[in-house]
Amino acid sequence: MSKILALDTSTDACSVALWQDGAVVEDFRVVPRKHIQLLLPMAEALLSEAGLSAGDLDAVAFGRGPGSFTGIRIATGIAQGLAFAADVPVLPISTLAAMALEQGCAQGQDRVIAALDARMDEIYWCAYRLEDGLPVALLAEQVCAASQLCLPQEAPWLGVGPGFNYLADMTPAVQAAITAPLLEVYPRASAMLPIAASDLAHGRGLTPEDGLPVYIREGGWKKKEQQ
Repeated sequence: MSKILALDTSTDACSVALWQDGAVVEDFRVVPRKHIQLLLPMAEALLSEAGLSAGDLDAVAFGRGPGSFTGIRIATGIAQGLAFAADVPVLPISTLAAMALEQGCAQGQDRVIAALDARMDEIYWCAYRLEDGLPVALLAEQVCAASQLCLPQEAPWLGVGPGFNYLADMTPAVQAAITAPLLEVYPRASAMLPIAASDLAHGRGLTPEDGLPVYIREGGWKKKEQQ
C-alpha cells in the first residue's frame, strides 16, 4: 500500500501523477518554457484533490533524464524539495524507460526502442524488452547521431519518440525494422509510476540529495565535491 507522486519536465510536456495503491491520476500538459511556473502548483493541486499532503507520501519520483537539461533540473529540484520536507525517498526514473513502457503496453509490443531529440543532430535512445509489466534495458542509454543507432537484436521493433523524426538518417537495417514509428510521444509522469512503485518495493529509493539528473552527454551533472 503506497502513495507516490511523480513529476516530469524533461521535454516540452509538463506532467504530475499520483499513485495510490495502484490507482493513478495525472495532470499532463504540453507547455514549452512554462515548467518552472506550473510544476509545483500542479503537484499541490493534485495532492489537494486527493485529500493528501506531501507528508502523506511514501516517495517522490521524477523523470531524471535524458532530456532537456533545464527541464530535468526543474523536476529534480522540486522532487528533492518535496521529498526532503516529507522525509521520504526519491525515485529517479528514466524518461526513455517510461516511454517504452507506456507505448509497449498500449501497442501490445514487448520490444521497444525509445528515442528523444538530443539537438545538435543527435538522439538519446535505448532499447527495452518488457518483462512482467516493466521495461528492462538491453543496453546502456546512449546519445549519438541517428545513423549510429544499432539494433541489439533482430527485427521487428516498436519505435517511439521524436528521435525517430531522424529515421531517414538511420541505417537501412533500422529503417526496415522500425516501420511507422510513433513520433508524438512524450515522457509522462503516469508512465513512471509502475517503475517507481517497483523500485520502492525493492528498496531502491534514494535520499533527496542522492537523487540526481542523468544527462548522458559528457560534462553532465556532478556533485560539488566531484567538480
